[in-house]
Amino acid sequence: MADTNREGLNLAAEFPATPTSEWEAAIAADLKGADYEKRLVHRTEEGIALRPYYRKENLAGLEAQLASSRGERGWEIVQEGAIEPDAIRADLLHEAGAHGVQELAYALAAGVERLTGLAATQPVDTAARGITFVFAVGPAYFMEIAKLRAARLLWAQVVTAFGGKESCPMRIHARTPRRNKSLYDRHTNLLRVTTEALAAVIGGCDRLTIEPFGFDAHLAVNIQRILQEEAHLDAVADPAGGAYYIESLTDSMAREAWKLFQQVEAEGGYSKSLATGSIGKAVSAAHAARAQAFSSRRRSLVGVNNYPNLTEKEAPDTLPAAETTAPLPAVRVAEPFEAIRRRTIEHARTAGRYPKVLLLTHGDVKMKGARSNFCLNFFGCAGFDIAVSESFEGEKADLIILCSSDAEYLELAREVCPKVTVPVLVAGNPRDQVEALRAAGIGGFVHVGSDAIATLTEWQDKLGMRSGR
Repeated sequence: MADTNREGLNLAAEFPATPTSEWEAAIAADLKGADYEKRLVHRTEEGIALRPYYRKENLAGLEAQLASSRGERGWEIVQEGAIEPDAIRADLLHEAGAHGVQELAYALAAGVERLTGLAATQPVDTAARGITFVFAVGPAYFMEIAKLRAARLLWAQVVTAFGGKESCPMRIHARTPRRNKSLYDRHTNLLRVTTEALAAVIGGCDRLTIEPFGFDAHLAVNIQRILQEEAHLDAVADPAGGAYYIESLTDSMAREAWKLFQQVEAEGGYSKSLATGSIGKAVSAAHAARAQAFSSRRRSLVGVNNYPNLTEKEAPDTLPAAETTAPLPAVRVAEPFEAIRRRTIEHARTAGRYPKVLLLTHGDVKMKGARSNFCLNFFGCAGFDIAVSESFEGEKADLIILCSSDAEYLELAREVCPKVTVPVLVAGNPRDQVEALRAAGIGGFVHVGSDAIATLTEWQDKLGMRSGR
């Protein structure tokens, strides 16, 4: 450092601080009048707005939060199934479809009920320390880190309200969920749990269970050992502490969860809200919105609704056993796509072959490549055999999809449709030519606005596949 100073190097002078106003002005210039909120602000399924960047000023008002470090290191590796029987199971609400804010709020409400009963016979701090909360840690990496950090802040507020010490820590047992796991391309599950485990550790869990789903159980333990012994994450008390984005996100999640918690309390508490169906209705709505996002492919689950392994035709028939005492039925977002794949497999077993989709490419190089790749992913998710060719002569297919540019489709349709006996679709949505294309024999259109589950089911029906429903 002394040598660089003698040479006159001054990094602070070379890279002066840039005020937020200048960043915003540069962004406005790049947007050229486009809506800032629509283009750059992402809203999570919890309704939390994520800004395009965060700065030190975003920590204003969070001084108390910044001062409350977890103050502990390390976590306990817990084998599958070893969860305390009296733990508060927010993870089961996650498995039923709850989003992060709902998990926090409902767990907090259940914790208040438990603490109310225990505090009648023992000191508040003693009672609070005896309660374990189980959270599932899903794929939204930063959201999950913030969720566990927010849980500690919220619990501290509750304990303080009961007359206990704010420093009384929440005991968190984190586990990887089944909700986002898949039977197909199941090695991707190993990648998913690795990210989830990392989020749980950085978020500050006390215990962690990685549940194997389609991969060997020893790998679940090895992931944790790598995080401890190679990444040394047990040597840092609060790795995310002070990070502008995560601290801001932690605050946002805590505030939203507290609002929902107050609503639950106004309804009479956790047990009453669960019994009346209020919680179940809210969780079902969250699941429905998420399921629609996957069905429309606005969200991707690799190997399930996007980037399928086209060589994988079979999947295991058995699943890890679900909790039998869960307050609400568990769901997995992959299930509707798995049902479509199963239906194709059962049809192939009866027919002796898999249905074949021919992607007929023509003309414009850029458009035919983009649209054939889109359809390869789209129909590959149903387990069909896929072929790509520039000619339909001699090709035996059950379904043909034209992959070209909008300008070339009508002429191509008039050439192909009269010569084949199988349905012909168009990849894309050429609105101005829909009627003309249908008149030429086109049976439908597949594009980014298509609902994958509805479209794939429709063509399974039209191809005469025995229903798996």
